Amino acid sequence: MGIQAAFAVPHPPLIIPAVGNGRERGIQKTIDSYREVARRIVALSPDTVVITSPHATLYRDWFHVSPGRKAVGDLNGFGAFGTRLETDYDEELTALISQRAYETGFPAGTQGERDPKLDHATYIPLWFLREAGFRGRTVRIGLSGFNPHMHYRMGQLIAECADELGRNWVHVASGDLSHKLLDDGPYGFVPEGPRFDAEITRAMDQGDFLYFLSVDPTFADTAAECGLRSFQIMAGALDGLSVRSELLSYEGPFGVGYGVAAFDVTGEDAGRHIGEIYLQNAIDEVARKRATEDIYVKLARATVERYVLHGETPTVEDVCANPERYGLVPDAFEVDGKPSPLPADMLNRNARAFVSLHTFGQLRGCMGTVSPAPLARTIIEFAVTACSADPRFDPVEPDELDVLDMSVDVLTDPEPIDSADDLDPKRYGVIVTRGVQRGLLLPDLDGVDTAEQQISIAKRKAGIAEGAPVRLQRFEVVRHV
Repeated sequence: MGIQAAFAVPHPPLIIPAVGNGRERGIQKTIDSYREVARRIVALSPDTVVITSPHATLYRDWFHVSPGRKAVGDLNGFGAFGTRLETDYDEELTALISQRAYETGFPAGTQGERDPKLDHATYIPLWFLREAGFRGRTVRIGLSGFNPHMHYRMGQLIAECADELGRNWVHVASGDLSHKLLDDGPYGFVPEGPRFDAEITRAMDQGDFLYFLSVDPTFADTAAECGLRSFQIMAGALDGLSVRSELLSYEGPFGVGYGVAAFDVTGEDAGRHIGEIYLQNAIDEVARKRATEDIYVKLARATVERYVLHGETPTVEDVCANPERYGLVPDAFEVDGKPSPLPADMLNRNARAFVSLHTFGQLRGCMGTVSPAPLARTIIEFAVTACSADPRFDPVEPDELDVLDMSVDVLTDPEPIDSADDLDPKRYGVIVTRGVQRGLLLPDLDGVDTAEQQISIAKRKAGIAEGAPVRLQRFEVVRHV
């Protein structure tokens, strides 16, 4: 009893003849591999096939598990009518996943369904399974905006619940690779596209699940992939198991990468608790950075830890009077002829500053001010709000502190500029102002490559309409890490 095998598959609609109308022959290797996957699954006679899909209901902070007795889908949206397909859901497994998630406080469950219809990333593997004769039950699960470790844990949760019910089951991780392989492809070309696909298909062939978790998020975003988080869940479902891995095929003739891989379970392997390895690597990396953090970041970190663990917001006066409480050196600096744990620049200077938090390479909170204020006080204030009141994120939990990476950006005085021509997104941040509306974007952000993008994002943050005229200012930052 338990997971028998897992498969990574793509989901190009044109692979279905009713959509492709002959174009599908351009990815014949993918078709042949897909049929081999379906044949192997049918030969295993699983009770349930779990499909993780990038195009199922998706939330930033929730893994959606599709509820109900069954679901139907079609490819009408791709011009292929008469393609209706139906699947019965494994209601018992779905309910147990939702229940265990609730009991353990894990953010997953059946709440929040937006569209019960099968998405194409679920439909396509089901189409091949139906063609091969599979008539068993399925579970459909969406991805989330969480970090790789959370996706891995989702896979573990699925496996634990399936094991509790005594299910023989198979995991199908639906996901395309890079969407930017060709200049004349639907999304254009970037060099990162083929490099991403080469690395992912190598990891598939070698069963290197740690790479699935460790991919640089900026690299993956630039490559415009959609399957990585699905593969991360799959890796979690295979936690602690040895697998025989095989890359069945890879193609990308239409500008999107299609990889098909098989992972047969061959037994247990105490060395393949990949999630634990990944987590320890992240803890070690943050510990290495902590050893070299400057005083700006040390103050921010001490503030976050004090607030998260004790619910207390430090004051500058208490930090200076009791530096050991915050892990600071009492006489590290000299201010007005007296020893001080903080430098004069932080105690006597008014400045604009932002505090940014990251976990596993992803933003976890960022707050700051464009109004100058005493710098040490500003760092304390916005370290607290970044970890507890950024509306995009839940408050930081104590068990995240060991993997919490942070930086402090101190802004120069903003200067007026005439147009986007005066911006360089790597060097300058931008402030847009229209009446009382004002938005700011820091420089050198992942995925922001043009001044126009900078201005557009800053406008959205301020609630300013895209075409509305604004007053522009630019600034530079000194980034403390």
